[in-house]
Amino acid sequence: MSAWVLPDHVADVLPSEARHIEELRRELLDTARGYGYELVIPPILEHLESLLTGTGEALDLQTFKLVDQLSGRTLGLRADTTPQVARIDAHLLGRTALTRLCYCGPVLHTRPARPHASREPLQLGAEIYGHAGPEADLEILHLALDCLTAGRASRLQVDLADARIVNRLLRDEVLSDQLRHDIHAALARKDASGLSSLCKALSSQSRDGLLALLGLYGDLSVLDLAASRLPAYPEISQALAQMRWLASQIPDVAVSFDLGDSRGYAYYSGMRFAIYAQDASDALARGGRYDGVGAVFGHRIDRDRPAVGFSMDLKELVAAVKPLPLRAAIRAPWGSSTSLRAAITSLRSRGETVVCVLPGHESEIDEFHCDRELVEAAGQWVVKAL
Repeated sequence: MSAWVLPDHVADVLPSEARHIEELRRELLDTARGYGYELVIPPILEHLESLLTGTGEALDLQTFKLVDQLSGRTLGLRADTTPQVARIDAHLLGRTALTRLCYCGPVLHTRPARPHASREPLQLGAEIYGHAGPEADLEILHLALDCLTAGRASRLQVDLADARIVNRLLRDEVLSDQLRHDIHAALARKDASGLSSLCKALSSQSRDGLLALLGLYGDLSVLDLAASRLPAYPEISQALAQMRWLASQIPDVAVSFDLGDSRGYAYYSGMRFAIYAQDASDALARGGRYDGVGAVFGHRIDRDRPAVGFSMDLKELVAAVKPLPLRAAIRAPWGSSTSLRAAITSLRSRGETVVCVLPGHESEIDEFHCDRELVEAAGQWVVKAL
């Protein structure tokens, strides 16, 4: 095998795509800052027990592991940044007030999440800690939509679900971890026969409610149908009411519901959402509420903080939207004269891109699409249109 062949589902990012990713990274982080979110930069690797605390088996299987040559302890390369941000909020910041944090950096997966997906996503996300109400859910949803709009994603659609519905239907049942996992997997596949078989030993109320969820997806009318077909538990009624309210607060965006979607059941504690866009094969952003995510990192009961957030992969976003136009550049001759160097320095200090043509390369392709050139006229360096 050639030394330069990369591992499967790992790829170099070449100039045009890298430029687009970097411009989006800056724009989306500025969007988050406009909402009052503070940027944090967690490390790419941590001690494994810290990295995986409270995250469950799924993230463990996605995490690369190695031995620290300094300490001999096992380290992990992060597969998701959210647990690290929860650790920062709980253990390092330790605030009791509302905290808004955002981040952007690579994560590594042992296996691709989907066919053709990268094992090195560039994950951008935001989290709110300290507010349990739906107002924080709505803010995170608005920020995710604004980020995708800033990224030029078009025809956005929000798909809403709520972990409290399935959790309440299963709360009074005695289940093994494997059976619970299989029930959630059958719901995700919308496997009616499989789910029916798995639920044989459950109470009729739980069994009927779970089977009803298989057909509870679609537009706003799904919530009315759910209210008539699901048990009238307070948790379920509250979940339905909050989803209806969230949908009413984003009137310019298409909204759908899938009440049986229980992906991330071991993680999410309430509302969860996925945002889709035209020309994207999968959701471009996912998020929701995961109260108590920071409790495992704190040593005081008050670190069991409500939390809600979202994340997205900038590489997937770039693949789904049109590239940004190149910023116009200026072509300049190479030279060592003081006046020429001063003119180039002045232009660059004003934010212009100035590409110097090195000797012998005058006829090469202009990758920056220069629309102007720096020329000498009457002893002065001036910019003229090409």
